Amino acid sequence: MSTWIKLTSVLAAAALLVNANPVVSEKRQDTAEHCGQWDVVTYNQYSLLLDQWGKDNAESGQTCASITSASGDSIAWTTTFTWTGTSDTGVKAYPNLQLDDVSGQIGSISSMPTSWSWSLTDASSDIVANIAYDIFTSSTAGGSNEFEIMIWMANYNAGPISYTYNAEGNPTPVAESVSIAGSTWDVYHGSNGSNEVYSFLTSDGSEVTSFDGDAYDFFSYLISDQGFSTSQYLTTFQAGTEQTLGSGTLVTSSYSASIA
Repeated sequence: MSTWIKLTSVLAAAALLVNANPVVSEKRQDTAEHCGQWDVVTYNQYSLLLDQWGKDNAESGQTCASITSASGDSIAWTTTFTWTGTSDTGVKAYPNLQLDDVSGQIGSISSMPTSWSWSLTDASSDIVANIAYDIFTSSTAGGSNEFEIMIWMANYNAGPISYTYNAEGNPTPVAESVSIAGSTWDVYHGSNGSNEVYSFLTSDGSEVTSFDGDAYDFFSYLISDQGFSTSQYLTTFQAGTEQTLGSGTLVTSSYSASIA
C-alpha cells in the first residue's frame, strides 16, 4: 500500500471520529435585568413575567427583574420596583415567577409542593405591596379565569379584597385562625369584578419568609369549608410581589413549585 493511500485512510478515519462526537454548545441562561412592561424570561418549567399591567396608572415608576441563579427545579430571582403617585390608583404590577403548563381538575390533583425563601430590602416608608402566591382556576380546561386564590407571605400596608368591611373600613374575614401549612391564617372572600377572590393572610400579621409546604392544603380547606368545587381546573400558578406604591427589592434566594 502506498504512503498516499495510508495517509488518506488515516484522515478519513479521523474525520469519522470527529463527526461521531460533535461539539454541543450549551445555551446560557438569561440573567440580564429586564424592565419592559411585558418582558418574559424562561427557564425550564418556569417563566419570569414582568407583568406591569397597571403601569399607566402611576405618575412614574417601573419594575425590573432578573433570574439570578437556576439549577434543576430550583430558581432564584430579584425584583426591584419604584412607583410614585397615590395608592387609590390601584396595583401597578405583579412581577412573578410562573409555573408553566399547569392543568388538571382540582379534584384530580393530589399535591402542589412548593418552597419559597425570600427577603424584602430597601423598602420605602410609603410602600403598599404584598408578597404572595397567586393561583387561578376556571370551570373549563384552559378557560377564562373565574377564581383567584392568593396566599400572602407578607403584607405591606395593602389589604385583601372583601365583600364586607368593618366600621373603620378594614376588610373582615370569612374565617379566622385557620391552621394550614404550619401557619395560622385569616381568610377573606370578595370579587375584583372579574374573579371571585379568596385571600389567606397570617392571623397575626407575621411574614412567612421561608415557606415549605403544599399549596393544595389551601384548596383542601376551601373545598371542605368554603364550598369550592373540585371540578374547577387549575389555569395559573404564580409567586411574586403585587405592587401599588413605593419602592423595594424582593430577593428570592430559592424557589420551587410543581403539580402532582
